[in-house]
Amino acid sequence: MTENIRLEIVTPAKKVVSEDVQIVMAPGVLGEFGVLVGHTPFLTALKTGAIIYKDVDGKERYIFVNDGFAEALPDKVTILAESAERRRDIDMSRAEKAKERALKRLEDAEKGDIDFIRAKSALQRAINRINLAQTR
Repeated sequence: MTENIRLEIVTPAKKVVSEDVQIVMAPGVLGEFGVLVGHTPFLTALKTGAIIYKDVDGKERYIFVNDGFAEALPDKVTILAESAERRRDIDMSRAEKAKERALKRLEDAEKGDIDFIRAKSALQRAINRINLAQTR
């Protein structure tokens, strides 16, 4: 039987995940990383992307995260994210509309009317949500 590690994913609004898992893979700012039970402790910033983990039954689960931090301990991984949602909870219509708004803002940013960095970040979030929702 595989040993499990505790995974906690928390946003300012809610606890998204709190369960024992076999492995956690996350998008660190310096590259993707994986954590198994007994991992050396570390702390890292996260970039927008997908947390992928295997539950105790070995089934892969996906969580969209928007930035944040991850703390890995030998028996627990804690993700503190600006926002996070399970793949099944992603609203494709909302994500597509957000993508369209972000693209429009980027066009306006070229005219100097909009903050380019914020518009680019909104586009990245929308694209990541859409890509994650489409992986089945």
